[in-house]
Amino acid sequence: MKQETAAAVLTEYLAAAGLPYERVGHDTFVITLPGEHKLQTNMALTVGAHAITINAFVSRNPDENHEAVYRWLLERNRRMYAVAFAVDHLGDIYLTGRLPLDAITADEIDRVFGSVLEYSDGAFNTILELGFASAIKREWAWRISRGESTANLAAFAHLAEVDQASDLN
Repeated sequence: MKQETAAAVLTEYLAAAGLPYERVGHDTFVITLPGEHKLQTNMALTVGAHAITINAFVSRNPDENHEAVYRWLLERNRRMYAVAFAVDHLGDIYLTGRLPLDAITADEIDRVFGSVLEYSDGAFNTILELGFASAIKREWAWRISRGESTANLAAFAHLAEVDQASDLN
C-alpha cells in the first residue's frame, strides 16, 4: 500500500467516526480521543514510506515514585496490542507504536484507536496515584480548606482519607 492510499483510508475512517483531527503537513494527523478518566488523549499518526507511526501523550513526568510508575507501565506493555508505553527525554509518558502500511484498514485503525484509548484512559488514574500522590493530597487539602469542590478528585478520595487517618494518630 502506498502512503497516499493509507492516508486516504485514515481520512475516511476519521470522517466516518466523527473524531476531531487536524492534518499537519502532508503526512501527520493529530487526533483527539475522548476519555472518561483522562478527558482526552491527543494522538499523532504519521504516515511514512513503510509504516504509520503512532504517538499518544499520556502523562507528564511523574513528580515522585518514578520506579513504581515505570515498573507498572512496563508490566502492562507485555499484554498490549499495537502500542507500548514509553518515556521521552523529559520523562513524559507516551503510547508509541508502528503499523505497516499494508495493515491499514478501517477495522485495524479502529482496533488501534480503541487500544490507545483503553490504555491511556485506563492507566491514567493509576499513573496519577503512583506518580502524583503528594500533589493530589495537597490539592485536596487546599480545596477543603477553601470550601472548593473536590468532585474531579473523587477517584483519589482514599488518598485524603489516609492522610486524615494518620493525622488522628
